[in-house]
Amino acid sequence: MAFGSMGDGDEDSPMSDINVTPLVDVMLVLLIVFMITMPVLTHSLQINLPVSSQKEQDKKQDDKSKKDILTIAVNKDGKYALGAESDKVVALDDLKARFTQIAAENPDQIIAISADKDAPYDFVLQVLQAARDAKLSKVAFNMEAKK
Repeated sequence: MAFGSMGDGDEDSPMSDINVTPLVDVMLVLLIVFMITMPVLTHSLQINLPVSSQKEQDKKQDDKSKKDILTIAVNKDGKYALGAESDKVVALDDLKARFTQIAAENPDQIIAISADKDAPYDFVLQVLQAARDAKLSKVAFNMEAKK
C-alpha cells in the first residue's frame, strides 16, 4: 500500500491504490514466453506416403510366392502351429529349436506370424523373442485383407 496525499482528503491518510506495474511486467513476460513456445508445441511434420499401384502389388505377390516364407499361427489359447500344417500344434521349445535350425541354414528366412485377434500379446511376444534369440530378424505379421 502506498502512502501519500490524494488531494481532496486529509494529508496524513494512506493512499489506497495498488501498484500494477509489476503485475503488467510479469504478464508481458508470460505472454512472450507462450508466444515463443506455442509454435514449437503445435509443429507437425507433413508426410506424403507413397501409394502403390495394383501392378506393383501383383508384383509383390509374385515375389512373395518365390520366397520361402515360414508361417507361424498363434491362436487365442497360446498354441502354436508351424508351417502349412496349421492343425499340427507345436510347443514353444520346439519352435525355438526349429528357429535355431532355420537360422543356421538361412539367416535371411522370413517369418510370418498369423495371430488370432483375441490372442494375448504375450503369446505373440514369445514368438518374436524366439525369433530374435535365433538371430532371425525378418518378421512379418499376416492380416486379413479388407474387403
